[in-house]
Amino acid sequence: MKNRLKPAVVLCGWIWMATTVMAQAQVATDSADAPTWKPSLIAKVSGSQVGFQNWAEGGVNTFSLNLGVDGKLERVSGAWSQTHELRLGYGIVKQETLDIRKSEDIIRLAMTFEYTGGGFFGKLNPTFAILARSQFDEGFAFQKNPFADERTPPVKVSDLLSPGTFQQSIGLTHSPGNWFKQRLGIAAKETVVLIEELRPLYSVDPDKNARFELGLESFTKVDKEVFEHVHYKSTLGLFAAFNKLQKPDFLWENLVAMKVNDWLSVNFEWVVLYDTDISSKAQFKEVFSIGVSYILI
Repeated sequence: MKNRLKPAVVLCGWIWMATTVMAQAQVATDSADAPTWKPSLIAKVSGSQVGFQNWAEGGVNTFSLNLGVDGKLERVSGAWSQTHELRLGYGIVKQETLDIRKSEDIIRLAMTFEYTGGGFFGKLNPTFAILARSQFDEGFAFQKNPFADERTPPVKVSDLLSPGTFQQSIGLTHSPGNWFKQRLGIAAKETVVLIEELRPLYSVDPDKNARFELGLESFTKVDKEVFEHVHYKSTLGLFAAFNKLQKPDFLWENLVAMKVNDWLSVNFEWVVLYDTDISSKAQFKEVFSIGVSYILI
């Protein structure tokens, strides 16, 4: 129990740090001479509990809890604009017949720097972008052992920075509206696996802690209120390494956020990941949550 709650404590520490950084940015915004910062930070809590006692139709006592934070920091200084986005999430689920397991675990940081000058560069903005993804806690495969050994599930398959994905790209961005962005460019991608025994799962050499790739990148972003109090956000990132252009990796993330009132929200998220270095099949994730959100900044 204590081991599973530790990532939640770490997450709270990240929230505190992000709040401090963005609060300082807000102070800078208040200065007439400083570039304009636009900070936002939202904390989210959702959960559920099902209990049975002398229930003739059967059932399993279940408890789940999810914590998360979404942060964004924007600044425009002359012809340059920069955006920093942070997403943290961690969730646990407990059934009376099973130990505590994690249900959500994500660390995501995205940074973009765009030149928005006039003329040609007013329509196609030179852009430098950085993306980092990992997780807080160790993960296990409970149904199938992906290793070529005789261990019975559950077996450990992931942990903090095992894997961690980092991507840097330089290219041109087209933004016909505030709700849509399309970027094309050249990118470098590093897949980091610090735990040696996990490296075969992510096609990393056993004697190295990272796999480096260079290739082409396409990044599409949609961020729009489709109906009143219904917001849709989607990002589609494609990366085609030069040594396997015919099999590009892609990560498609979609989120529909429905606002009931100032503090209650309903979210539906689905993610599709395809990376032949990890699996020959597409991977899917779906999350439906009803919870409380609080605007920290």
